Amino acid sequence: MNILFVSLGCDKNLVDTEKMLGILGKEGYQFTDREEEAHVIVVNTCCFIGDAKEESINTILELAQQKETGVCQALIVAGCLAQRYQKEILEEIPEVDGILGTSAYDGIAQVIGEVLERKKSHVSRFQDINRLPGTPAGRMVTTGGHYAFLKIAEGCDKHCTYCIIPSLRGSYRSVPMEELLEEAKALAAQGVKELILVAQETTLYGVDLYGRKELPALLQKLARIPGICWIRIQYCYPEEITDQLIQVMKEEEKICHYLDMPIQHASDSVLKRMGRRTSQKELREIIGHIRREIPDIAIRTTLISGFPGETEEDHEILMEFVDEMEFDRLGVFPYSLEEDTPAALLPDQVPEEVKEARRDAVMELQQEVAFDRAEAMVGRILEVIIEGKVSGEGVYVGRTYMDSPNVDGLIFVNGEMELMSGDFVRVRVTKAAEYDLIGEVCDESAQ
Repeated sequence: MNILFVSLGCDKNLVDTEKMLGILGKEGYQFTDREEEAHVIVVNTCCFIGDAKEESINTILELAQQKETGVCQALIVAGCLAQRYQKEILEEIPEVDGILGTSAYDGIAQVIGEVLERKKSHVSRFQDINRLPGTPAGRMVTTGGHYAFLKIAEGCDKHCTYCIIPSLRGSYRSVPMEELLEEAKALAAQGVKELILVAQETTLYGVDLYGRKELPALLQKLARIPGICWIRIQYCYPEEITDQLIQVMKEEEKICHYLDMPIQHASDSVLKRMGRRTSQKELREIIGHIRREIPDIAIRTTLISGFPGETEEDHEILMEFVDEMEFDRLGVFPYSLEEDTPAALLPDQVPEEVKEARRDAVMELQQEVAFDRAEAMVGRILEVIIEGKVSGEGVYVGRTYMDSPNVDGLIFVNGEMELMSGDFVRVRVTKAAEYDLIGEVCDESAQ
């Protein structure tokens, strides 16, 4: 019995997919990446913003055709879209046989079994949204083997006015530290060398279980695991970054000097309407403090353009802030109106073309910053993790500590030595090519 998995959306969703793959692998199922060979198709969906919702629906509709043209016997929908639109999916896409909510993905084997037995027209499995799904060992890593995401918490308590995550994923629940350490050890045993910590918010890890922020303690314990060489932290809310966390990042050699810190805007009036908990002054202080303590820190952030009520003055405030802060990495998303969120009811919704024009303006400004920062790297020697090789050429592709997979830049490495994905080498940067770097191996220190 062949199963095809399609995982959409964020890396947190990908972790859920990998755990479902692990569960089904233990049940004896085989996996395929060919639609026409799949007896069961599982789509793990996203609906965080409008584009993600559209992609999820289109993917389901496209794969539903395999029930007529292929050997597909069951189409299963999981994840955020399933949690949010269960009734609509079952009514409007009758090809869907099974559906799982976000807190019920560990029931994937039972759902597939029941669907294939055909005792019901469809099978639905939803559990308390504040339940923490089981985290069985044997997760199947799909990222190439040398890096993996470690989801340290589920849900969110922030309730930003534009965000539907609390209604889809529940309140903030930390995964017990002992479970995370066992999972990390298992990943290291599979050859994973880089752990990327993810959650809706990593910086609050432990507050619900231990009564205090325990991300620093978790990082210290993860750094002791043999085989793990890099630890990267994503989704750190600026107001929750502590001096203790900064000190651990400074002291632990395995922790990349990289922070993914979404700030969303820089105009105080917009930040207030967003329900964010920082002002521009506070953001400046936090960023300045981090950079003073860790001078080579790479800071990535995300912004929203065209939030309801954003004026041209607000946009200019954001532009000035981006120009002054010179973020190492930055992404901008036009505001997506999501039903059942407070922001959807706000007056002065911004036209789509204005949202997009403002996004383009910020990205054009950031492009100049990024190119300048890339040029400044020429001549430096950096440790690089190899991702693969350019087909037909003696050039390898890798990432520096400043680059998270799939969202940041790459470094193209020239060298005579044979390298494998997951090898670490020291590379001298010889040239900057827009967002990416070019370099050459400067010694044979592959690990």
